[in-house]
Amino acid sequence: MKFNFPIIIIDEDYRSDNSSGLGIRVLAKCIEKEDFEVIGVTSYIDLSSFAQQQSRASAFILAIDDEEFIEENPKALASLSKFVEEIRYRNEEIPIFLHGETRTSRHIPNSILKELNGFIHMYEDTPEFVAKFIVREAKNYLDSLAPPFFKALTHYAMDGSYSWHCPGHSGGVAFLKSPVGQMFHQFFGENMLRADVCNAVAELGQLLDHTGPVEASEKNAARIYKADHCYFVTNGTSTSNKMVWNYTVAPDDIVIVDRNCHKSVLHAIIMTGAIPIFLMPTRNHFGIIGPIPKEEFSWDRIKEKIENNPFIKDKSAKPRVLTITQSTYDGILYNVEEIKELLDGKIDVLHFDEAWLPHASFHDFYGDYHAIGADRPRCSESLIFSTQSTHKLLAGLSQASQILVQDALMNKLDKELFNESYLMHSSTSPQYSIIASCDVAAAMMDEPGGTALVEESIMEALDFRRAMRKVDQEWGDDWWFKVWGPDDLSEEGIEERAAWMLNNNDKWHGFGKLAPNFNMLDPIKATIITPGLNVEGEFDSNFGIPAVIVTKYLAEHGIIVEKTGLYSFFIMFTIGITKGRWNTLVAALQQFKDDYNKNQPIWKVLPDFSQKYPKYENIGLKDLSDQIHTVFKDNDIARLTTEMYLSNMIPAMKPATAFAKMAHKRIERVPIDDLEGRITAVLLTPYPPGIPLLVPGERFNKIIVDYLKFARSFNDKFPGFESDNHGLIKNHIDGKLTYYVDCVIDE
Repeated sequence: MKFNFPIIIIDEDYRSDNSSGLGIRVLAKCIEKEDFEVIGVTSYIDLSSFAQQQSRASAFILAIDDEEFIEENPKALASLSKFVEEIRYRNEEIPIFLHGETRTSRHIPNSILKELNGFIHMYEDTPEFVAKFIVREAKNYLDSLAPPFFKALTHYAMDGSYSWHCPGHSGGVAFLKSPVGQMFHQFFGENMLRADVCNAVAELGQLLDHTGPVEASEKNAARIYKADHCYFVTNGTSTSNKMVWNYTVAPDDIVIVDRNCHKSVLHAIIMTGAIPIFLMPTRNHFGIIGPIPKEEFSWDRIKEKIENNPFIKDKSAKPRVLTITQSTYDGILYNVEEIKELLDGKIDVLHFDEAWLPHASFHDFYGDYHAIGADRPRCSESLIFSTQSTHKLLAGLSQASQILVQDALMNKLDKELFNESYLMHSSTSPQYSIIASCDVAAAMMDEPGGTALVEESIMEALDFRRAMRKVDQEWGDDWWFKVWGPDDLSEEGIEERAAWMLNNNDKWHGFGKLAPNFNMLDPIKATIITPGLNVEGEFDSNFGIPAVIVTKYLAEHGIIVEKTGLYSFFIMFTIGITKGRWNTLVAALQQFKDDYNKNQPIWKVLPDFSQKYPKYENIGLKDLSDQIHTVFKDNDIARLTTEMYLSNMIPAMKPATAFAKMAHKRIERVPIDDLEGRITAVLLTPYPPGIPLLVPGERFNKIIVDYLKFARSFNDKFPGFESDNHGLIKNHIDGKLTYYVDCVIDE
């Protein structure tokens, strides 16, 4: 397949009628005759921005005239040197040629010379020969780009072979036989559909057996991520987590689990029949989940919890796995080396759910605050697993995930046994485009490109934070939005890691007593705080702006955020971030402030929402904010939602036993008012934050029931702003909405 990667010529005389301009344009025409597009520009413009064009180019030709070498005018050489430096910071392989008149390498500083692929003289070889030389190097470069699986897939899709295997659309042909199929084909395109194949295509290898180009790609990714093993997973990190657990955990095994875990880990507990011991994280009154205190990881504390668990018969049994959410939704990280030091050998497997942290191994900023990286010491006995969503912060397609493994000094991954668990959770018809995106997402992060991409994300995140602070300063005493994070940021550059540490009793984080250097905040995760609530949980008596109103406003202005809390919402600075995106957000927040201060009617500022919920259309934006704020304040909802997660969860059954009651239909639907003391058969999960509040087998306590009663009342009063609680069943009886939870029948 021919990909569009032009050769870029930078020459100030490119459009001039002098000999230099005529010469470079002749060369450009000769290159075009070799079937390569040429783009000619006359300056480097903004060096760093223009250097980013390396991702779109197959080669650079940098022209420099004799007069630019004179010592009295070092500007041209300085610009050239800086540009080459910027290119090589991002890309070590793209060909760079220098196009000069009579001067030679004797006149070029070595810092430039060592990065060049050639030095072309305009008055020597014919332009036809030079063009062939340049095009050859450009082709070699492009041929080297594609990682193993993606290369094999593109070759197969372009081969033009008739196939008799599934899928039934046969490379998209079936869609062409129907009008709506024609629309589908035109939307997704020929290449995607030709690349949608099944595992009968031998030349693409097997995902399920990890052979051929798939195996080569997984080994390449393991190299890039500095792991011993890598496995691509095509149905998300939810599935990656279950694969790790099924390899590690059997019924009645003891498992140590972050209470702030993804629900897939709780599903794994149910599926394996494990007995969980939960480590409790902190939480502030913004609703932000904080770290698990370091003392919770101490072996004495874990043994104490094992002793107190009524379902563990053998109190001396070694726990099989520790699963920690490494990067919470809001960006809290743990020092992995300290966890390894505390628990190596005491727990068989240390599993870090790094769904939100696949970028960390590519920048020194993150240090020891991720699971597996270059020059990181191995555990003596415990295997290290990292499960990562390459689709969340890198460039994978949705559902693209991977499992990274680091062997211990005394224990190695049994690849054959692990693959049995892998097969248990894998489709026999994986989506090959997702596999290719895993392959490409890894290749994109290979040195030095990955470091440059992550650094750009960090820089954009910091520039956004600085822009928000600048706006705040300009408003003075008037209200504005805050960005949660440390208070003392510098004006420029990337902060030292120390600036992002969660220090003991720092007021900004609100998590209280914390161990030194145990936790840090990932700066690319930005939680924006709306007015009306402070970190101590105290409501402003005068006014407040619940975040749900801000995010509905933003959505109607084309900005969709990741998560909405009571008085906060969350955005991420992935490697796909742009200045345009975050500057548009800042502008939209300014517009919101203006409309709020003018108390514009809802029909005007939220037209789509008001059409769906006409009861709000004539209410002012400020008035509606005041109404919801008053309800939150009167019910002290910040404390309620904090305390319900920190309240004592009493296990009455193993999670698997309680869940099995559903299969046997030994459950009943219990109204909210009758829930206290009952045993839940399902996960009860409020969104946000999407963290299960109760696990099957645990009893409802009063504070959790109080929260559900509040949610019921709030949903009734403010339709369109409802809180979402998975596990809470809605049913209309006699025209009234009633809420239930499936509970175990008392026996």
